[in-house]
Amino acid sequence: MQSEPKDAYGLILNAIDVGVYRPGDRLVESELAERFGVSRTPVREALQRLETQAMLTRDGRSLIVSSLDHNQMAELYEVRAELEGLAAALAAKHASGEEIQVLYDMVEEDRQYLGNPRALSIANRRFHRQIHLASRNRYLVQQLEMVHRSMALLAETSLAADGRGEMALAEHLALVQSIEKGDAVSADQLLKDHLSFAFQTRLKADAGGVKSANE
Repeated sequence: MQSEPKDAYGLILNAIDVGVYRPGDRLVESELAERFGVSRTPVREALQRLETQAMLTRDGRSLIVSSLDHNQMAELYEVRAELEGLAAALAAKHASGEEIQVLYDMVEEDRQYLGNPRALSIANRRFHRQIHLASRNRYLVQQLEMVHRSMALLAETSLAADGRGEMALAEHLALVQSIEKGDAVSADQLLKDHLSFAFQTRLKADAGGVKSANE
């Protein structure tokens, strides 16, 4: 039985997302083909696609993983807050009891990752995506997938800062409680405040010359 062809684009994008390749890392076509067990043609096409999407940048003849400057980071958080606030508000209107329970379970399960910023960051993305799906708006979900893809271009996660992990989980819990109550206005504001705190944490870390982590 013939195996399904591998998606070079998805494999490379996921590797960037989970931090295998970080901002500034050079991506070499032959090395990627060998790593993922695919031919060079789909790898070349995937790299071209990622460059078009600004996930990769030209450095002479090489392609490197893009990085975001201060203004780009501020713009990303601004649009993310608006879109995620809307997702939370819609989730407060549309989320089922089962979806709300899953969100509660995620908050509890994610406590095991405190002290492990990278694992907590992955869990954090899963939690936020669950809220996106609960919004019941496929177009909003698509836009948020693009935004979260760009978050991978931030070198580290704000969840690495001292105390930020515990605070983030407390914010997640308050957000789920607001969604359960069907309070769209509160859910919207809590989500925006949550991202504002994450952005402030990142700015403080950057100002102090300390790499923060990716929330």
